[in-house]
Amino acid sequence: MSGETLTLTLPAPLADELGSATQEFLADLLERGLREVKVERALGRYARGGMSFGAAAQQAGVSPTDLSRFAYARGMEPPFSAQTLAEELG
Repeated sequence: MSGETLTLTLPAPLADELGSATQEFLADLLERGLREVKVERALGRYARGGMSFGAAAQQAGVSPTDLSRFAYARGMEPPFSAQTLAEELG
């Protein structure tokens, strides 16, 4: 895997827990965490009326269908269109 080097200062308990992790594991962990944070922020802005559902999906970097799944998992009721229904049933 090629990429950039990143140096982080972590709290000691977290550093201890991650100390023996592989680079691949840490990259996967960061990628998943970043995706989760993006989804949470986008859903938060959508819930506050700060953006449309489509714009929230775009900000989160996921499809509207995927964002709907994340929203339902968090107890939110996203808008439901004919296109969303077709994608869910398709």
